[in-house]
Amino acid sequence: MTAVRALSGVVAGGVVALLCVVVGAALIGARRDFPGPGGESLTWHVLVTVVVVAAQIVADRRRGAAALAGSAVVFVMTGALLWTQWWG
Repeated sequence: MTAVRALSGVVAGGVVALLCVVVGAALIGARRDFPGPGGESLTWHVLVTVVVVAAQIVADRRRGAAALAGSAVVFVMTGALLWTQWWG
């Protein structure tokens, strides 16, 4: 169980890093007057980051099925974000 929580923590950190990249690209795009990620992409990244970080906190503070469920939420939400915003 510890390995699953550790892996989901790394994945959650990656989602936070992706949010930083998207926000940075949006700011640079706005300053240099070129198209960057749109509002929909920014909204998706912010919402998924909030959900993933909250789920990781649950996974870290609980044990058993609750920890596994929190880790599962991290993996599923990250997969959905990557599928819809990065690969879609």
